[in-house]
Amino acid sequence: MSMRVAVVIGVGAEQGIGAAISRRFAQVGLKVYVVGRTLNKLQAVTQTITQHSGNAVAYKLDAEDPEQIQSLFKTIISQNEQLEVVVHNVGGNIPSLFLKTKLSFFSNMWRSTFLSAYLVSQSCLKIFEQQQKGTLIFTGASASIRGKPFFAAFTMGKSALRAYALNLASLYKPKNIHIAHVVVDGMVDGDRVNKALFGLGRLVRLTRGTGGLNIEAIADNYLMLYQQSNDLWTHELDLRPYQERF
Repeated sequence: MSMRVAVVIGVGAEQGIGAAISRRFAQVGLKVYVVGRTLNKLQAVTQTITQHSGNAVAYKLDAEDPEQIQSLFKTIISQNEQLEVVVHNVGGNIPSLFLKTKLSFFSNMWRSTFLSAYLVSQSCLKIFEQQQKGTLIFTGASASIRGKPFFAAFTMGKSALRAYALNLASLYKPKNIHIAHVVVDGMVDGDRVNKALFGLGRLVRLTRGTGGLNIEAIADNYLMLYQQSNDLWTHELDLRPYQERF
């Protein structure tokens, strides 16, 4: 039998959503392609997985480069591996003042939050169609459904991603391909937030009263989406801390 594989694109620090998802998929027997921009971070994640008897490969690429994305999936096909699940977890939240934001900033934000997702889906959905099955999960944010001051550029990309993901979900469901969009609504208890602004990010997270979203709990939900029966699929999942004030 061919090796069943998962691809997690947008993996950074070990204490992050992408790394947690990679570990969780490895725990259920999938070979995981741990994909991101910084090789030493990817290798740290794969080392942790292999130390716990998992199977993982570090794969460095730029998710905004179509040729590099295509090469990744060609590698999987050339090794006769079965692509089970792909996670797009790309795009950082960077605030900006709208009237003082350069066009280049908007363009770069759009490329990371939306264009990269388009490129990933273009490659993996062709494989899923040939296999007549597969799961594609996109990581969204609060900005996917509502805008806030200082985050116009981020909202632009993430709201476009949500619309795109839900459109694909409707299109590919009859083909036995599960596509889901996950709204991660709140600050995440990971290295990106905790180490921001020389450690002030952690203080902000704690003083907001929610404590932040636990990355392992987030990973549990991604695994749940992958394991869902096609009798009843979730196409959008909203994750938020239970202490949040509505």
